[in-house]
Amino acid sequence: MREALRQARKGLGRTSPNPAVGAVIVRNGLVVAAGYHRRASLPHAEVEALNRLGGKALAEDTLYVTLEPCNHHGRTPPCTEAILKSGIKRVVVGMKDPNPHVSGGGCRFLSQNGVSVITGVLEAECRRLNEIFIKFVTSGRPFVIMKSAMTLDGWTATATGHSKWVTNDKSRQFVHRLRDRVDAVLVGIGTVLADDPQLTTRLKRGAGKDPMRIIVDTRLRTPINARVLSLDSVAETMLAVGPEVPQDDLNRCQRKGVSTLTCPTRDGRIDLAALLDILGERSVTSLLVEGGASIAGSLLREGLIDKFYLFKSSKILGGDDGIPMAKGPGPERMDQCLFLKDTRIRRFGDDFLVEGYPDLE
Repeated sequence: MREALRQARKGLGRTSPNPAVGAVIVRNGLVVAAGYHRRASLPHAEVEALNRLGGKALAEDTLYVTLEPCNHHGRTPPCTEAILKSGIKRVVVGMKDPNPHVSGGGCRFLSQNGVSVITGVLEAECRRLNEIFIKFVTSGRPFVIMKSAMTLDGWTATATGHSKWVTNDKSRQFVHRLRDRVDAVLVGIGTVLADDPQLTTRLKRGAGKDPMRIIVDTRLRTPINARVLSLDSVAETMLAVGPEVPQDDLNRCQRKGVSTLTCPTRDGRIDLAALLDILGERSVTSLLVEGGASIAGSLLREGLIDKFYLFKSSKILGGDDGIPMAKGPGPERMDQCLFLKDTRIRRFGDDFLVEGYPDLE
């Protein structure tokens, strides 16, 4: 199963809105074939592994797969049919399909047709691998990742808004790898006005893909010459605006090839929960939030963040007038703070990264 997980990771960031899945076929203790889901509409992992054996296997072979084989017709035929046709009589599954409409159906079909099925092997690792897919199919909303880069004393920028650069090049390269694996990256208008970012994926080997770029801009203040509106990229740039923006202004952006999305507002700002619902309806399964402080504060208070990547540099601002990670009112008591669970700490030179999940229980 660990080898199947290794195969599955090859597809991360490429299979949306499908899950990342890996499969291996074992014969006499040796892996004789392996496969992973490369992209939506291409063969699933089980079929790719079976195809390496010409679609046929021995009855004593065992198929290990990180996610329950599908038993329904979608863009590709059911994997359960390919498994039965191959002659395999034993299947080991990491986790059942989290989709409430199909969960258990593939395993049940195989069992009813004489295949021995074992489930729950390295289930925690398999669920972590597909945390994005699980959130999307169970809630209809994208998996929201909050990324922030801070000085050692907790500031994301100076009082003037200067933030280049808080962290080092190794940390920034990791952020580009994050962009490569998500469907969309989101910032607020404040970040656009202060930093004029590109929000593209710039990996050193040039193999990354650009995510959709979403600018939360209630009153449409994004300058028409902003770099994010003039990119040579196949990925979409979208401005999430409020209902009061004049149509002429929307048309001006659309003529530049930029999409506009009119969203409900609350207290004069884009309703972020409503925006997540709209993005989910458009099959955006993952969202990397990179700024700014107002959006981070709203997402925190509304409990809309699923995962945190918090970078700390070795710099100390040494004042009380910088820009914090999140703006707005915080709790009155320390025991009312949001706690992170399943935390992991990584080093990038003199920087370090805290990765974790909000403990909402």
